[in-house]
Amino acid sequence: MRLKQKAILFILAFFIHLIAFGQNDTTLQASQSSTASEIQSNSGLKLDQRINQAFEPISQAIERIVLYEVNIAGNSIALIVVILGLGGLFFTLYFRFPNIRKFGLALRITQGKYDDIESAEDNLDNIPPVNANKEEKIQPKEKHIGEVSHFQALSTALSGTVGLGNIAGVAMAISLGGPGATFWMIVSGFLGMTLKFVECTLGVQYREIGPDGTVYGGPMYYLSRGLKEKGMPGLGKILSVLFAILCIGGAFGIGNAAQSNQVSAQIINAFNIQGGSTGFIIGVIMAFFVGITIIGGIRRIASVTEMLVPFMAILYILSCMTILAVNYQYLGEVFNQIFTQAFKPEAGLGGIIGVLAIGFRRASFSNEAGSGSASIAHAAVKTKYAASEGLVALLEPFIDTVVICTMTALVIVSFNVHGAFNYGSAEVLINGSTYQGATLTSLAFENTVSWFPYLLTIAICLFAISTMISWSYYGQQAWLFLFGKKKVTELTYKVLFLGFIIIGAASQMSAVWNFADSMILAMIFPNMIGLIILFPVVKKQLARYEKAIQKK
Repeated sequence: MRLKQKAILFILAFFIHLIAFGQNDTTLQASQSSTASEIQSNSGLKLDQRINQAFEPISQAIERIVLYEVNIAGNSIALIVVILGLGGLFFTLYFRFPNIRKFGLALRITQGKYDDIESAEDNLDNIPPVNANKEEKIQPKEKHIGEVSHFQALSTALSGTVGLGNIAGVAMAISLGGPGATFWMIVSGFLGMTLKFVECTLGVQYREIGPDGTVYGGPMYYLSRGLKEKGMPGLGKILSVLFAILCIGGAFGIGNAAQSNQVSAQIINAFNIQGGSTGFIIGVIMAFFVGITIIGGIRRIASVTEMLVPFMAILYILSCMTILAVNYQYLGEVFNQIFTQAFKPEAGLGGIIGVLAIGFRRASFSNEAGSGSASIAHAAVKTKYAASEGLVALLEPFIDTVVICTMTALVIVSFNVHGAFNYGSAEVLINGSTYQGATLTSLAFENTVSWFPYLLTIAICLFAISTMISWSYYGQQAWLFLFGKKKVTELTYKVLFLGFIIIGAASQMSAVWNFADSMILAMIFPNMIGLIILFPVVKKQLARYEKAIQKK
């Protein structure tokens, strides 16, 4: 048996063991070589607690590397936020503000206005090569390849980004950075639109099509193939493998187990459910619904997300708009605080740079611009013009950050317009009780309509499940890139992924989730290197697509 197959079987057996014994209350039995102190410290710990304890030093070490901070104007800012901000600004200026100039075109593409161009067998003799490699010429009659429509690709990518970060993460940003963080979240969202445009264009450009029409794409492919074109095959191979490993870790953790964990906790708290096995049962139910979706591949995932994403987004936006309508008399003061404190924040909030960093960090973590994850979903689109899907992708941060995150922020700032709590801390004190993240958002909802927290619970469940569906595909693509594109490899991954849903719902492993969160953030480093090297290819593909549109 080959080494890769042995490794897969070992991993499968290990995680089946975790699922089977995740709820086991049996205490750890010390071996004869264990010391008395080890026995005492480990006695009574459940398996998930022991795993969490083992992962904690690893998680902290990884976080220190990924979230390495630099000092700017007296503020400590994560280097990764600086990279994303400067990268987004550079690409926005280089491509002359495509996030604004091409916004209308992106909407028309999503609506299918140019599908005839992308599917017609036009004479393409005068169009430049798809790749920079002169040996790979465009065929005069190029087929319309791909698996999903523009709208389905956008919905799938959105389902991976519109999640708990829009609810809990934004609340934390506002409570910590004040109303001014809202303004900088919006700015970061606009810069993120250009980042998505660049990485998703490359995702389509360097994708691979299997004999059965299955699409394989994302940073793994444009890092390996794109950098090989540029004469850097070694660097491309290293970066692509590194990205794939990080993507798998992020998919199992934050894209999966952490989502089911938050859903389980929200349901148990909202409905005051008692019982030690409740989390396990919730996990099994979620695994079932996710499983019947992901078993059909990207086509099934896209067909579900194209219905689920608009529904959950509209549900949440309408809920927020209802609250804002009830509190319409405060909106003038809300917008005044947002714009005033963006440039002149309250004392103790770290100054302009500090508030800017908080807003940028939260927006970047929410829409995942620069991490490359969305390009995996967008690569599956039916098109022969890479830039067409890149333009569609720029709508993603707009919907996720500029619209949905802003709605959450407006609700929280309107709730606090008269000083219900003090800004400057992630955890706030209100009437003797502490609130943080999603609990603060829930309180803001409840303050207007008493039963709105139940509606928020539904939104959290939908957001989390949609995130798990999309990240299952992201992780699967990375898994197949590393272990081979075979049915048994794909099935192994899906079984593991569904198992992690149950583990996450039934366990409390914050260190493991933090570790996985760091892996998603670490994806930005190899991906941004690729974007900086390959962005001229994006310019050529944009010119190619615009030329085709002009001929229509």
